[in-house]
Amino acid sequence: MILNLRLSACYSYTVVHRKGNMSVDNDGPVRSYNRSWEEIEEMLDKAIARREQWKKWFEQCRGDGDREGMKEAARNHKALDGVIKTFRWTLGEEGVEHPLD
Repeated sequence: MILNLRLSACYSYTVVHRKGNMSVDNDGPVRSYNRSWEEIEEMLDKAIARREQWKKWFEQCRGDGDREGMKEAARNHKALDGVIKTFRWTLGEEGVEHPLD
């Protein structure tokens, strides 16, 4: 087992234990770090397809005069923009800046 000390945002030290590919942070989520690049690329493709569905839904709602439906579609489309950028950044795609910038 490897023991790491991590400085958190509030300047206190958090102990992080690693067992194999698992991260056990006493204050946070347990992460397995076992996703393959293929899985991440597949999720990127699914996110792009879902964003396209929301775009189509927006256009349908616009044609129907459904403002609430348009708002929902726009919010979900925009959220998926962030998801897609994060996947592309994770995969190291050229020209993709940090997703939080």
